[in-house]
Amino acid sequence: MPSTRGPRRLATVTIPAPDLRPEVFLSHATGDARGFWARGHRWVAHRGIAAELKPDGDSNPDRFGLVAERASQIALDPVLPQGTARAPRTRFYGGFSFRSDHVPEGIWASFPSWLFHVPVFELEGDDSGDAWLRARVLVEPEASDEVFVRLRHQAEALRAELAAHEGRLRVSRPPTKGIQALTHRNDWDSAVEESLAIIRGGTVSKVVLARTLDLDLGDHGDLVDTVEVVEHLWEANRGSHVFMFEPEPGSPIVGAAPETIATLHDGVFHATAVAGSIRRGSTPREQAELAAQLLASDKDRIEQRIALDDMLRRLETVAQQIRTDPQPHVLTLTRIQHLETEIRASVPAEVGILDLLRLLHPTPAVCGLPRKAAMALLADEEPFDRGWYAGPVGWFDPEGNGVFAPALRTGISAAWGWRLFAGAGIIEGSVPALEWNETAIKFEPMLRALEASGVQLDRIETDGQRTPFENRVVTQHMPND
Repeated sequence: MPSTRGPRRLATVTIPAPDLRPEVFLSHATGDARGFWARGHRWVAHRGIAAELKPDGDSNPDRFGLVAERASQIALDPVLPQGTARAPRTRFYGGFSFRSDHVPEGIWASFPSWLFHVPVFELEGDDSGDAWLRARVLVEPEASDEVFVRLRHQAEALRAELAAHEGRLRVSRPPTKGIQALTHRNDWDSAVEESLAIIRGGTVSKVVLARTLDLDLGDHGDLVDTVEVVEHLWEANRGSHVFMFEPEPGSPIVGAAPETIATLHDGVFHATAVAGSIRRGSTPREQAELAAQLLASDKDRIEQRIALDDMLRRLETVAQQIRTDPQPHVLTLTRIQHLETEIRASVPAEVGILDLLRLLHPTPAVCGLPRKAAMALLADEEPFDRGWYAGPVGWFDPEGNGVFAPALRTGISAAWGWRLFAGAGIIEGSVPALEWNETAIKFEPMLRALEASGVQLDRIETDGQRTPFENRVVTQHMPND
């Protein structure tokens, strides 16, 4: 593994690659560390590790500051070819666990408290057909321009190989049946009721409880193509931040987050406060009626306002000219609708994206309020390790720019299959059965993507009603692991 502490510097070459698509690029990278990040028509895929940031016994409790410090040691002094005035932007891709004291073990063994990669190859593009391929390497400070010649040859060779294999990298796989264990609905109801009792006692005003759904694929888990899963997830959820990060072969995290924690570009901050949920409906008329119902819901508006107010209070300590929508609007996604408020602000040059994450994570939308009390409640009520679920995932550059979303609507692959995560905000007035149904809807993006990738699943029970899934064998549960 390349060292991140030596005197070596990054060298980068960029070439046009309009004939390349991310799914072919990622499929060809099977066996490498790889990742994918997209929203709407814009996307970036990467493979290999030119440089890596990860914990190595550090005692510094400020993991966000430590990541920024380590990144600056690598990327602020790049090697440039003669005649070049400005280096290409270097991005670090990865994320953080939900809890800072996370221990990487079990299904999360490949995911420490924080982990970021500068890739060897990076392909970035959009639906217009434009794409750019970058190749990077760490070199000694005295490296000559020959390194750029080699990098260009490597990039052009990869582009040619991928173009020759366009449409022929997919392997036909037999369907894989997913089998589940016993439903633990009572565990969920008890956790919600206990949380409501604590809320009534005044210790917390909101807590976001999560539960898991395991898809046991037996000895056939490796038959599910992660690239197909994220491709189907992206196709069906263009309004979300779709991501895949696979730091080691066979251990990817995949998801489709409806919101951002923080986006920062040249001092301009943007984020969304998202909370409150209702299903989308099967017709435009039903969708509009449900959206009106969500806007009229006092419970959902209170839940969303809690998230918004806390983010604004924290931003006020560093940001200027903070602007928000006067009223929340309805964010309509493929399966669900939420209340959303956009936040924009200006931040000083010395404040970077990682500084903002330190302030904002975990937001009330994924944890609760007050933060410390909500975290303690979750430690007592959730009988599983969140790992990177609801942690910040995305990318940043050494200049402080970046995009991070919470790892929501998420699944992680393991040797036996997949574990999916979904949560619901609990405040005064929450009903356990309705919150159960809300999490069932939030499982659907990953379930649909897995089904489209060849996993055969039975129907899902949601409080006596069947959702329109055919040929499924799935049971929702809160595992006791």
